[in-house]
Amino acid sequence: MPAVLYSYRRCPYAMRARMALWCAGIQVELREISLRDKPPEMLALSPKGTVPVLHCADGRVIDQSLDIMRWALAQNDPSGWLRWQPGSEEFALQESLITCNDSTFKYWLDRYKYAERYPEFDAAYYRQQALSCQLDVLEQRLSHFPFLGGDTAALSDVALIPFVRQFAAVDAQWFESSPYPATRKWLRGWVESDLFKKIMAKPQVVI
Repeated sequence: MPAVLYSYRRCPYAMRARMALWCAGIQVELREISLRDKPPEMLALSPKGTVPVLHCADGRVIDQSLDIMRWALAQNDPSGWLRWQPGSEEFALQESLITCNDSTFKYWLDRYKYAERYPEFDAAYYRQQALSCQLDVLEQRLSHFPFLGGDTAALSDVALIPFVRQFAAVDAQWFESSPYPATRKWLRGWVESDLFKKIMAKPQVVI
């Protein structure tokens, strides 16, 4: 019996989990949920009620996207996304990009995306905070390398791409004319990739 992945197509956390699972070639039964009516079987596995949730064939439950990614790539990592050893300088750099994305950048991204919910400042202010904490760093890195992982992609690329995609979509016209050409090229390459198109295919059934 294959593993079961509870997912939501547009959730950035679920996107990156699906990308790692697909890349690793791990077969899962994909169950697309409705956020308004979460299936009780998913809530029984993970009461926190957020996706992704992976119910492994051996009964193990993994309900954090990065843990799902690392678990999948530990089984099979054909693209070398986990190629650095813990303790190395490059490993630390890659981890710092992911940590910033999942904490500070996500914080400002949410406020930029939903500025009307946070009237203390306007959207431009929130956008600038997101740029300063993360996009500036990405642009500098991507100005020298095609991927955040350097010459080839790494876990950081896959972990960040759904969130940068969200950021770009808040004001697409602004983003297209912004001084971040390397980041735009990197984002476009991922969004147009076969892998991304596969994991973003609309599901036939929603539970």
